[in-house]
Amino acid sequence: MQKLTDVEANDTQKKEMKLSKIKKREIWKTNLTAWLFLLPFVLLYLIFMVYPIVEGFIISLTTGGFGGDREFVGLSNYMTMLTDAYFWEALWNTVLFVLISTPSIVVLGLLMALLVNIGLKGTTFIRAAFFVPYMLSISVMASIFVFIFQPYTGLLNEILRSIGLIDGEIFWLGETALAWLSILIATLWWTVGFNMVLFLAGLQDISEEWYEAADMDGANAWQKFWHITLPSLRGVLTLVVILQSVASFKLFGQPWLMTGGGPGTSTRPLVQYIYELGFRNWNPGYASAVSYVLFLVMMIFAFIQYKLLIKKED
Repeated sequence: MQKLTDVEANDTQKKEMKLSKIKKREIWKTNLTAWLFLLPFVLLYLIFMVYPIVEGFIISLTTGGFGGDREFVGLSNYMTMLTDAYFWEALWNTVLFVLISTPSIVVLGLLMALLVNIGLKGTTFIRAAFFVPYMLSISVMASIFVFIFQPYTGLLNEILRSIGLIDGEIFWLGETALAWLSILIATLWWTVGFNMVLFLAGLQDISEEWYEAADMDGANAWQKFWHITLPSLRGVLTLVVILQSVASFKLFGQPWLMTGGGPGTSTRPLVQYIYELGFRNWNPGYASAVSYVLFLVMMIFAFIQYKLLIKKED
């Protein structure tokens, strides 16, 4: 009897080992199939994302033109930035634009989403009208606002003269403060529609039962917005703020096409300075170093915003 029990135990153990091998073989085949499907994406990601990042950092440690001999200089390019007045001016211009554009575009996008979400007559047309500018290219958008803000023949000055608000000319793109205002207005008109769509999606996910319960408790519109709408949009708000900050840090097309970075260099952002270093001054090493500093600043800003805005779980 004991021998039969031992034989059965051995058979059971052999079957379990066989099943285990079969399962491992099936798991291996499944993983191999998955990796075969992922391989094209992984290769493209490594070639077009990871390799340029690594190569760009290597270039930032060298000096020399494109296609020529490079000389390794270590952190010399990064040290040069400490005494580069043009770098600090461009960095401040970029940070300034982030500080004035991000709150403006986020708040306006939220207000537009609230207006569309009310469900007034013609909401479909209003939503489309708000979003259509985002579909335009940067060159088309800049051409429109150059026509609006240019002196002598500009649309805005003509309107202001026709209603008697001005007698002469206002050089919207020729004075530093007015140039920044012009760039901000153009950016608002161009990009706010995208943020509106994100906020609108968040608003439509809020349960109507919460508002009904608030109505029963006698809450007014402001109380419902502050205690229901805004907390419910915390995740969307975090996403919009971070995306908008990153987009503002990458400012280039608006000042390049509208003001050329002027007057002087007073509206030249850091991305434009990087472009001029790399493709005009033929200094890709220093341009790469500045690029990585910009990346670091963007990451710090995004991290701080995430920590300040994200809802902390108890």
